[in-house]
Amino acid sequence: MIHSTLSAIYLYPVKSLAGICVTSWPVTKTGLQYDRKWMLIDNDGQFLSQRKLPGMALIKTALTECHLILSATGMENLSLSLTPVDGDIINSTIWQDQCNARSVSQEADQWLSHFLNLDCRLVYQPDEMIRQVDPDYGCDTDNVAFSDGFPFLIISENSLDSLNREMQLNLPMTRFRPNLVIAGCPAYAEDSWREISIGAINFRLPKPCSRCSIPTIDPETAQTGKEPLRTLNRIRKWQNNVYFGQNALHNQCGILTVGDAVQVKVTGAKQPPI
Repeated sequence: MIHSTLSAIYLYPVKSLAGICVTSWPVTKTGLQYDRKWMLIDNDGQFLSQRKLPGMALIKTALTECHLILSATGMENLSLSLTPVDGDIINSTIWQDQCNARSVSQEADQWLSHFLNLDCRLVYQPDEMIRQVDPDYGCDTDNVAFSDGFPFLIISENSLDSLNREMQLNLPMTRFRPNLVIAGCPAYAEDSWREISIGAINFRLPKPCSRCSIPTIDPETAQTGKEPLRTLNRIRKWQNNVYFGQNALHNQCGILTVGDAVQVKVTGAKQPPI
């Protein structure tokens, strides 16, 4: 009998900035509380990410009871309310999605624009602004904040161990920006999971995660390299995309805690089928 457990929880308050590792955390309607509740946009309302601005990786995030704190080398810490109450409504674009967001503050815009050397704005998703998951993969009731498309990304420890052996490297899990890391299952076991439970929360895994260039960026230095994409292109390629990890949707709100038991309820054909 395989005993799998939740071994790490990561959230990313601001899309594409550095994340936070926690040991126990609430799950809300849109995923982990405060996960991707903020994002940076350009003057056209398009979201910004490390794909074009690797330096975003160097901006650290922290959460206190009432504040989101941004920090970066050479900058005074920026403290922002966890619940902004006003601000302009801005139509923003995440890939093909149009969604409304609220501006946070001129101070935040100036701080981020100065550090990144690019005109940008910080926006927030208030609870009343609903963004639905792609109906091809979710239900009417599945909502998400500013993640690319899904509330959760799940990766197993042994999948990364296997990939690192292929690369003869030791890249950290943070390169891949998962939300939930699973220990105690075989490498790439998650490829065949369709429904699992972690603690008291049930998850559906409708789609594997196709990977962009972000895992090639060292989160500590913002320097880019060829791996892991070079090796993923060799061993995890399907229909012109490379895949690592599984997107997931949750059926309930609640609390997740490192050490929670993971039970596989339903399996299916491997996705991707490689």
